Amino acid sequence: MGMIGRRTFLFASGALLVAPFSTRAQPRGKTYRIGYLQTATPDEQAPLTNAFDDGLRELGYVEGRNIVIERRFAWGSQERLPELAAELVRMDVDVIVTGANIVIAAVKRATSTIPVVMATSRDPVGSGFVASLARPGGNITGLTGDPTPEVQSKRLELLKETVPGASRVALLVNPLAPAAQTYRNAVESAAGKLGVSLLIVEARGRSEFEDAFATMARGRADALVVLPDPVFFTARVQIVELAKKYRLPAVYHAAEVVEAGGLMSYGASLADQFRRAAAYVDKILKGARPGDLPVEQATKFELAVNLRTAKALGVVFPKDLLRRADQVIE
Repeated sequence: MGMIGRRTFLFASGALLVAPFSTRAQPRGKTYRIGYLQTATPDEQAPLTNAFDDGLRELGYVEGRNIVIERRFAWGSQERLPELAAELVRMDVDVIVTGANIVIAAVKRATSTIPVVMATSRDPVGSGFVASLARPGGNITGLTGDPTPEVQSKRLELLKETVPGASRVALLVNPLAPAAQTYRNAVESAAGKLGVSLLIVEARGRSEFEDAFATMARGRADALVVLPDPVFFTARVQIVELAKKYRLPAVYHAAEVVEAGGLMSYGASLADQFRRAAAYVDKILKGARPGDLPVEQATKFELAVNLRTAKALGVVFPKDLLRRADQVIE
């Protein structure tokens, strides 16, 4: 298995500001309480949770000594997110760490005062989470994996390069996700330029995946683009197996999906982003205002490919694409 290259991130504007955040500042020696809310099951989220925990340890935080982490998982049920967010707010945690837009949206509705760190997000300005990347304002800051919707277009371009004969491509969308329509529009625009027709297929949860792929088969899709979504990511093994079953070459947003058997992915490292989220937590616990901390945006995106899956699907990666790949699973 190839190794994922180091991802490079830049701050949206200069260095992080560390102005006092008086309403949440804590006395030295206090045990801080960190809320951690995710859509997945604990096992599915483990690689990213471990990365976040590693980041905290590197900064001197030890669970049970100077921090307590209140972990909440929706176990794939997006409907549970509002109640879990409200539970963390009632506990008056010092900061809440989230990942993915649908989780951020639930926490945003639950509180406008407790600091919120986005371990990853998609188009946070367009989604209404922050006023701008440089000056978020309010109580939310953190990181973004797709700073603009146009990143979705690149994934379709790479898929078309890999499967040049694909004239009809399915687009798997969770309509409940914030920014889903924005991303869909970006892919539709790219499809028009590439001469590809799109088959829009919606799935809101795991119970709808089988029907969604059957719809793709009936619609004679040649390939598949899976939009970034926490439900799709956490159910990545199920989605990868369905893509293989229906013999659909697919592109995803995270290398973790390729490691689980997906054909290819293009995006920033989610593990790196979760590790970096710990730095935001540290600054907030030391008194920084979330609204003054610029959102850190990915500036380098990397390509991962799975040769075993390609062979099983009868796909041959172009040599030029393989040379550009940052991770190659053989």
